[in-house]
Amino acid sequence: MHWTGGCLCGALRYEVEAEPLWICHCHCDMCKKHSGAAFMTYIGFPKAAFRWTRGSPKLYDSSGDAKRGFCATCGSSVTFHRVHETSLALGGLDHPERLEVGAQRPVYADNHIFIGEQVPWLKIDDALDRYEGLPPAREDEMAVLAGREIAPCAAAPQE
Repeated sequence: MHWTGGCLCGALRYEVEAEPLWICHCHCDMCKKHSGAAFMTYIGFPKAAFRWTRGSPKLYDSSGDAKRGFCATCGSSVTFHRVHETSLALGGLDHPERLEVGAQRPVYADNHIFIGEQVPWLKIDDALDRYEGLPPAREDEMAVLAGREIAPCAAAPQE
């Protein structure tokens, strides 16, 4: 599948050629602060399938194994980078309605994570799996990848 998106002001644009690996609604305190919302929805893709087509984000090393990307002009939360994958903030996709939430995924089932940090007034009635932290297999994956350098994604062409 072909996905495109970017930030609010248009200074950042990207494209991805891949099926989503997973969709996750993260309720952790860092994602709430990064998004300014009750939770953050990310769509994971293989890093090699992602490239910037305009600009490049300001990166914030939020936890040692992840860098959060945002637009230095408008402040939009855009990406979440790990060693092996690039996750996109749902709000930055040009056509988020194309996502099939709850569909069979090649890596992890769509889910809610860090629900122990969920704001108490938020009521969720979907059938997605819920985890107090990361799904167990994801915790194992992150342990293997811990400490590896997160290289930048493919840069946008020079204008």
